[in-house]
Amino acid sequence: MKSRLVSRYIYEHLFLAHLFFDDLDPRTYFRLVRSRTPPGEPIDIIATRRPTDDPGVGRVYYRVQHYPASIVAKTHMPYALSAKRMQRWRELFLQADYEVTSLPGYDAELSANPFAVFFDLPLTSRYRFMLEEAQYTVMGFIKGPVCRGQVALNVINDYFWVFFVDPDVIQPDNVSEFYRDNMDLLTLPSGIGSTLRPVQNWNRFSRLQREYLEKKDEFLALQATRQASIDTTHFWDGDGINDNAALTIFRHIDSATVEKGLLGDGPKTAWLLGYTDLERIHYLLVAGYDVYGNLGHQLLSRLYMDFLRMDGESNFLLFLPRDARDRERQLWYRDADPKILEYLTSPRAEERVSGMEIPYRTDDPKRELYAMLRQSLEDVLPRDRALSSLGNTQLASELDRLNDLVGDRAQHAPQNALLMVETPAGDEFFSILRNNAHLNMTSLFREQKNRAPAEDRLQVLRGFVGSYPNAFYKVGHVRAGDLVAALENISDDADYEDFMDRFGVRRTDADFWSHSDRVHRGYRKMEPQAFGLLDYNRLENR
Repeated sequence: MKSRLVSRYIYEHLFLAHLFFDDLDPRTYFRLVRSRTPPGEPIDIIATRRPTDDPGVGRVYYRVQHYPASIVAKTHMPYALSAKRMQRWRELFLQADYEVTSLPGYDAELSANPFAVFFDLPLTSRYRFMLEEAQYTVMGFIKGPVCRGQVALNVINDYFWVFFVDPDVIQPDNVSEFYRDNMDLLTLPSGIGSTLRPVQNWNRFSRLQREYLEKKDEFLALQATRQASIDTTHFWDGDGINDNAALTIFRHIDSATVEKGLLGDGPKTAWLLGYTDLERIHYLLVAGYDVYGNLGHQLLSRLYMDFLRMDGESNFLLFLPRDARDRERQLWYRDADPKILEYLTSPRAEERVSGMEIPYRTDDPKRELYAMLRQSLEDVLPRDRALSSLGNTQLASELDRLNDLVGDRAQHAPQNALLMVETPAGDEFFSILRNNAHLNMTSLFREQKNRAPAEDRLQVLRGFVGSYPNAFYKVGHVRAGDLVAALENISDDADYEDFMDRFGVRRTDADFWSHSDRVHRGYRKMEPQAFGLLDYNRLENR
């Protein structure tokens, strides 16, 4: 029973993964499926709308099946399987000291609540399972079927960092007791079906979330009194070896990308996620999301994610001085609906918790905290995206000027442009992103009214960031400075059209497909495991 419950947990988290083995061709992928038949017999897939749905058979077998389809970047979520991985799973789940005396069923409301279904599994094991591959875990809702279109994506900012609570500071017995006592408050929208009335149910889940936050406040206050200090050691450092310790997320209007590390100088907002946050996001937007559900189901899933975003942001703000928390909230939620502001400010754990303060020295504590975290995570932060990792320092210096383009100077650039620089050593590739700024992220349909274009800025990264390029640029390395100067001086659409005449490769260009081939060859060479075919559906032709 222990193995069967563990297998169900692993399947419900890896059903979207492209599994691969290090000792096979890197382009050979597999997927984890539910089958009616055991190993040794042909796979008979149990096809359901969600991995949590009733399989309709008495015994499920979890099978590894070859995945023959072309790998496309927009849905590619690679996940390594190896002897080392198997040993780690055994340590987390099978060798741990606990018992499973009965298996949970597949009742819809039960299946939508992973805290109830998998209560018998050790909490720290579940958290570690998701945490140690945090990029994949978060990528589930970034590249999964839920994130399709602008309305689905406008629940997140264009650029933010994600940190995680250190599992070693969690007191698993106390936390498990807290979950057991508040199980009903953690019910997710998918548990009430796929045909919903969004307003009525939003009010219901809003009440549940508010009550959960009140209970969480009480719990945090109690835990704080038992700990000597609450400081940056509460942020997971990847155990000194794991580069999933911090993530950067970019939104490109109607798609998004999650990258390892702390990219850029520092975003406006950041999240701090713990076990509950990761699990709820996964079962709200990945395992529990029904792509065939009605508009009400889809909207409620989107609206509920507002709660989880606010929760992650509030967790991060706990580590700032009290006046700075209020200042940041006002900045992050400018012109938000008064009901949203009321929800953000009541309840608040910091009103009951003392000792959260870190000895800050400046009037910009958020930037100080960013610097502390960057330093504490230094050993595990990837640097391959940074321009400083480029051997050609002159080229890096010229491209770095684009990071200074803000406001009107950034307005005419597309969301995601892919630059190829021809150098004597070979083609170098860079992603030029435009991060749109917003007054707040609380409006479902009126996003343009919440825009703050004067705060938009460009960001340049090495390699391939994003699956839907909006434009291709090409330049020889000796003319890279000319390209940068031209981008710096674009003031209207006519200037951008002239820029594209000089440096662009439009979709109508006679050399478009030969350029596309060079791009994909470069992608495969630079990032072989992340490589997938790019989607040209959003290419502009300005």
